[in-house]
Amino acid sequence: MSDTRRRVKVYTLNEDRQWDDRGTGHVSSTFVERLKGISLLVRAESDGSLLLESKISPNTAYQKQQDTLIVWSEAENYDLALSFQEKAGCDEIWEKICQVQGKDPALEITQDPIDESEEERFEEMPETSHLVELPPCELARLEEIADLVTSVLSSPIRREKLALALMSEGYMKKLLQLFQVCEDLDNREGLHHLYEIVRGVLFLNKAALFEVMFSDDCIMDVVGCLEYDPALVQPKRHREFLTKTAKFKEVIPITDSELRQKIHQTYRVQYIQDIILPTPSVFEENFLSTLTSFIFFNKVEIVSMLQEDEKFLTEVFAQLTDEATEDSKRRELVNFFKEFCAFSQTLQPQNRDAFFKTLANLGILPALEIGMDDLQVRAAATDIFSYLVEFSPSMVREFVMQEPQQTDDDVLLINVVIKQMICDSDPELGGAVQLMGLLRTLIDPENMLTPTNKTEKTEFLSFFYKYCMQVLTAPLLANTVDEKKSKDNFQTAQLLALILELLTFCVEHHTYHIKTYIMNKDLLRRILVLMNSKHTFLALCALRFMRRIIGQKDEYYNRYIIKGNLFEPVINTLLDNGTRYNLLNSAIIELFEFIKVEDVKSLIAHIIDNYYKALESIEYVQTFKGLKGRYEQEKDRQTLRLNSRYRRDARTLDEDEEMWFHEDEDDDEGEAVEKSRPEEEFPESYGKYMEAKKVKESDDKENFPTQTPTGSFKFTFSHSAGAANGANGKPAASHAASASPNGSPAKSDATPGTLVVKTAMVGLVDYPDDEDEEEEDEEQSPRKRPRLGS
Repeated sequence: MSDTRRRVKVYTLNEDRQWDDRGTGHVSSTFVERLKGISLLVRAESDGSLLLESKISPNTAYQKQQDTLIVWSEAENYDLALSFQEKAGCDEIWEKICQVQGKDPALEITQDPIDESEEERFEEMPETSHLVELPPCELARLEEIADLVTSVLSSPIRREKLALALMSEGYMKKLLQLFQVCEDLDNREGLHHLYEIVRGVLFLNKAALFEVMFSDDCIMDVVGCLEYDPALVQPKRHREFLTKTAKFKEVIPITDSELRQKIHQTYRVQYIQDIILPTPSVFEENFLSTLTSFIFFNKVEIVSMLQEDEKFLTEVFAQLTDEATEDSKRRELVNFFKEFCAFSQTLQPQNRDAFFKTLANLGILPALEIGMDDLQVRAAATDIFSYLVEFSPSMVREFVMQEPQQTDDDVLLINVVIKQMICDSDPELGGAVQLMGLLRTLIDPENMLTPTNKTEKTEFLSFFYKYCMQVLTAPLLANTVDEKKSKDNFQTAQLLALILELLTFCVEHHTYHIKTYIMNKDLLRRILVLMNSKHTFLALCALRFMRRIIGQKDEYYNRYIIKGNLFEPVINTLLDNGTRYNLLNSAIIELFEFIKVEDVKSLIAHIIDNYYKALESIEYVQTFKGLKGRYEQEKDRQTLRLNSRYRRDARTLDEDEEMWFHEDEDDDEGEAVEKSRPEEEFPESYGKYMEAKKVKESDDKENFPTQTPTGSFKFTFSHSAGAANGANGKPAASHAASASPNGSPAKSDATPGTLVVKTAMVGLVDYPDDEDEEEEDEEQSPRKRPRLGS
């Protein structure tokens, strides 16, 4: 016996009534001592492991379907199927099963399945009461036949009996011939009865009946019967759609007539299930499980036949990659592959993997690059790309990294996908959501840790940030020019929210690359412009992005936020929200609560020094008082520490200064994105200490000069963030007079158009004069309005 005759796939039916592929192997029937009987054994062809060991029970109902399937149930919710590669192997095992049970191999089913719940009733009934006798197949008896079919659906036993009766003497074919007679006579009553009969027969759930009904000779008559639903005023025109509207296009002629017939049959049966038949009720949900299985196994067979037809696929690829191929033909070819890939999604993982490996080996990815200027080709190619990413992200990454060597940035496959996401015309952005998930899969480091390619993560992320990140962030940057939103409609807000979701993912998973990008593009400032959006979900996305950055507890990020004064739009939103208790309010409070609980000292000092006047009135939570408490505690600790240090001699102090400088450099670990100025490199406490020292040494208590990194001096008046605001509620420009030693004006270090809030240089050692000075400043400052400058 040849191996192919014994070759089978083992399937089990899962809870969703879908068949799960358990593997491919070779079947045999042999006596198993442990089970005390003849059993079916399937050993995996890959490693010889045992895939199936099932005793042929005398009382189990085995069914043979479609010449190559044997299906049975071993427990209440455990159905099994063997799918044979060859009919001869199926026949051989079927004969063995029938031999053990003492049945005729000509039967399609070996037992009548009887529920335990019905078994007792069945035994009490007279012998003839459970038999189903069909009326003669005549026009006058159609109502009687319809009533009979409908009445048996609630009883598994009677369904089995009716199915056996319908299969005998060609009864189904005779019924379908009556349909043609009724339609010729325009006998609506008879046509309505035939609808009930055919629908009921489908719910009998018998593969042997399906083989007859879905044959080329009968299937269009079945569709015709199902057009005459009594609930409809006018019959549907399903046959017209299937024969005239739905055209079967052969991009390359299919020479195998069996394959063509199988494709036609599968399409029509799928149409019957999805379009014609109503959605089954709760009580009918299992009635069509065999119909689902029929379609499933047909699809497995079609994919297998196409894969094995090397001539067909090779010819398709040859035309797809030929640049001389006409645009219309290329559209058909790409759409064929799109449908082919969609078709494969119904397969089980092992079948699907084999399918995509075949396409990859034939060169599907390079083939997708050609003809991308055509919108239809681009859309179909993007869909195929989606299927390939789901199959193997590493394979796709390896391919796209080779593209820049042979093409320009605009037609990079991954950039085409990003543009498809950005240009999704669906108001709900359904396609964009799918593509965003796809991009997240591609840039997720978790699936880059492959043992075969240790450098994949570094190389691909470098590639992505060099060639693709600017395409992804383009809508975001274009919409926040000059710190104003250019568009705030719902669809734009949805798109920006998707982009922000992806960027937030990057902050969490791409520490170095995204940090460089954020600081080089001043990206957080641009994103926080969206805090003013009328769409709260978009404001929350912007806030979530900042929260994720702060959650990294990275001092480079903290210094960037402090230098750019980037808490201002967040606090403005909090103040604008007023006392409303909503998600936006809670999210902002949580951001500050995190800073307090994690004791992020640099941010706490910045918030209290600049914004406490605006926040101290918020008492419905203790967050801001808690921040102030943390600030005061740290201030007291620094005072004690610096007082002891102040008593050392000057030489020791110089050594300490040198140590501060070197410690801060060591913390950088070479990861700095932009070099901070020397005054930023020193801890704030030390700067305050030096200011206090200068105050003590100087006679001028109101405005004292501090030397800037460039050697110039600037005069800073001591004032709070609240006092910095002008009469219009916006911070006034800093009243700082800067001059170089020779008297010429020094260049400001503030970015043009960037708001800079000057903070007080508070000495950590208390001097009596300082108290008086603060009181004077408070009296002179205009009253703080309940919103910071925008």
